[in-house]
Amino acid sequence: MTRGPDTTLAVHLDGALLRSDPLFESFWAAAARDWRAALVAMGRAPRAGRSAAFDRIGPVDVATLPYDADLIERLRAHKTAGGRIVLLAGPDAALARRIAGHLDLFDEVRDDRFADLQAEILAGSNAPPALRDYLRALRPHQWLKNLLVFLPMLTAHAFGWEAFLASFLAFVAFSMVASSVYLLNDLLDLAADRAHPRKRARPFAAGDIPIGRGTVLAGGLLLGGFVIAALIAPLFLLVMALYYAITLAYSMDLKRRTVIDICVLAGLYTIRIVAGGAATGIPLSVWLLAFSIFLFFALAAVKRQAELVDNLRRGELAVSGRGYIVDDIPVVQAMAIGSGYVSVLVMALFVNAPSTVANYSTPEALWGICCVLLYWITRTVFLAHRGYMDDDPVVYAAKDNISRLCLVLILGFAGLGMVL
Repeated sequence: MTRGPDTTLAVHLDGALLRSDPLFESFWAAAARDWRAALVAMGRAPRAGRSAAFDRIGPVDVATLPYDADLIERLRAHKTAGGRIVLLAGPDAALARRIAGHLDLFDEVRDDRFADLQAEILAGSNAPPALRDYLRALRPHQWLKNLLVFLPMLTAHAFGWEAFLASFLAFVAFSMVASSVYLLNDLLDLAADRAHPRKRARPFAAGDIPIGRGTVLAGGLLLGGFVIAALIAPLFLLVMALYYAITLAYSMDLKRRTVIDICVLAGLYTIRIVAGGAATGIPLSVWLLAFSIFLFFALAAVKRQAELVDNLRRGELAVSGRGYIVDDIPVVQAMAIGSGYVSVLVMALFVNAPSTVANYSTPEALWGICCVLLYWITRTVFLAHRGYMDDDPVVYAAKDNISRLCLVLILGFAGLGMVL
């Protein structure tokens, strides 16, 4: 169909121009700034005034929103030909006016009063979300961390069916709740992710999944995980609630606080081990807890180190949404090395502990674990320093052949200690 310059084109903001939900965009931008105020505005403001209320708390960055690029090109061509274009905002007029000012395409912005408009309404070309988009949002590769719930069973040599089933259900519950947290983090970090060269491709930041669906999915996963946790054991449910409370505090505030964020990340790793003990009823070894705290503090520091090195290479002085600047790299790197080496020292002391001598026929074989750990921790810090490390060292290790070999060697030395 050929359109002349006298044709007026109209396009809806929601579902056409914007590959996202305007109301939810406004809500999560406000929640990232002040989640309490955002919830109050959601409850008190009328639907037509919510976007404006959210904007006053924390305005959406309209420059980074996921627009329908093909539709914009069609509109620009019509505008160049001298045609008139109207943006149909619905109840999100406040956000629509800012978007219109940014795109500089529209002759008029209308809210709900467009029944008398004589115009051709253009549809967007947005495709429905694919299953792979939802899987990317859930981050199943991050579930590797939840395998830590099996450690109490393994270190106590409790290889019975009952302990395995409890640990497996704990893994499922943790994975559901963890994915709920990842969704929440992505929704709160929309602005920071869209400003990042790699994270801008995440499903919500790119507009591949409507934010409204992500909000519902996050709540559903959380509820499902808590139901499974309640079926396992009351103590495990309590630990899961503590985990979620800490992650919520981390997402809302603590991730912006220097050093505290690394301590919290280390604690979230360790709490998975505590949860495994709560699910199986197996008492936790002091050695295991001490080792895990220092090792995971080191890995959390490496994660921050990798982010800082990435920022340095891109010429940015600070990590968006975090409390660090690139000048902190030597300090964060020293934290990673120091804590990692202390974890190896704890392992070395464990080899000669009376409980180890009682549980292992050849505890001397465990010295091999110390050597492998010393090498792997040092190499991991080196990789982060050279900019080869992804943001998360655990995920990187799962894809790294040398790290896999190190894991095989660690399991081999542990097995030799038991059977020789």
